[in-house]
Amino acid sequence: MIGVWFLLPDVHYSALADIYLIRYARRVNPIRYIRAVAGLSQRELADSAKTSQPTLAAYETGAKSPTWRTVERIASSVGLACYPSVEVLMTRDQTRSLTLHAAIAQQLQKHGVEAIEIARGNVSRMRTLNPHASRLLNEWEWILEQTIDQIIAKMLDPSAHGRDLRQVTPFAGLLTPAQRANVYSSFQAEQ
Repeated sequence: MIGVWFLLPDVHYSALADIYLIRYARRVNPIRYIRAVAGLSQRELADSAKTSQPTLAAYETGAKSPTWRTVERIASSVGLACYPSVEVLMTRDQTRSLTLHAAIAQQLQKHGVEAIEIARGNVSRMRTLNPHASRLLNEWEWILEQTIDQIIAKMLDPSAHGRDLRQVTPFAGLLTPAQRANVYSSFQAEQ
């Protein structure tokens, strides 16, 4: 399964043919990820890729599955390139963390600047409590300066590095205890 997407500007890669349908890791969608990294709406990405907004919406919801060539073309339309990566499967805890961060992403979209300020405060507190995590906390500081869509793309990155970032998440307090419990019970039900 191709499940992780590394997007780099100004690079082209076309090793996979049109026949390969893309199946991706749970809660990770290449089209949504490209859109988040580019910081565009569905309409803006569709215009750039010379396709329709309903087609992008179908890719994002999973109603349609793009070929690798389609993913590559859409990424290229906004100056990005996609590379397949084979990663170790996520553990149950890592998958649960990703699921929790998907719920946090919804709160981030809803509360925007207020949520980012909470995260910035958490990074400051975490520095004093865990000085050995300074590399990742420095990265979170940089990430929190990006657009909300770009922050969400980093939060939901399924790669090994994304997993490391989620280990020191600055988003504590964005979900209420009831919201967290709902995420955990939904996750449990899906297992």
